Amino acid sequence: MASRGEQDFESRRQQIIDGALQVFASKGFEKATNKDIASASSIGSPGLIYHYFKDKSDLFRQVVEQRLPVLQLLTKSEEMMALAPEDALTLFASTFLKVVDNPTSVALVKLMLGEAIRQPLVAQMVNTIGPGRGFAFLTRYLAQQMDVGVLRPMDPGAAARCFIGPLLAFVITREVFPQPDTSTLSAETMVKTVVEVFLRGMQIPSKDAN
Repeated sequence: MASRGEQDFESRRQQIIDGALQVFASKGFEKATNKDIASASSIGSPGLIYHYFKDKSDLFRQVVEQRLPVLQLLTKSEEMMALAPEDALTLFASTFLKVVDNPTSVALVKLMLGEAIRQPLVAQMVNTIGPGRGFAFLTRYLAQQMDVGVLRPMDPGAAARCFIGPLLAFVITREVFPQPDTSTLSAETMVKTVVEVFLRGMQIPSKDAN
């Protein structure tokens, strides 16, 4: 059981992460200052941030890792590797789309994409924190399922892109370029459809199993 001091430390750390999420989402990584983050976090001094985080890059990484649900899921990647395709892909997709439930997280994702396009160093940092990890896991999972004969053999990287693409399209056509069915197409329906369509193309029919 954590001591009172450890609990207080973690509570203040999460408080700073929440404040930083708001600032990064509204100003972006480069323009966010420690003063802004301290104010949003309701801590007395900007210098206190360095008591909890090495630097602004470390804080940004913690914000992204802890406030984007799919990255939390990836901390249990080895457990997911043991799941059947329908279960693993449904869990991945539903967690991926949880981002649309939090307006601040949506704003953060939009800013990350915008800054990544303009600034290669930010793109590299963001890719290391999130997209690269998600893509690597999904590619590894699909490759394993192909190796044991559950899914059709093909390039696992290409297959991973075919799965992630519709999920990204859902987020973009909901949050960036809203379509006529934006208010009626639910994340749950999208997840079910993506998994079903993907597996229909990937699963080996029983008559071809031999």
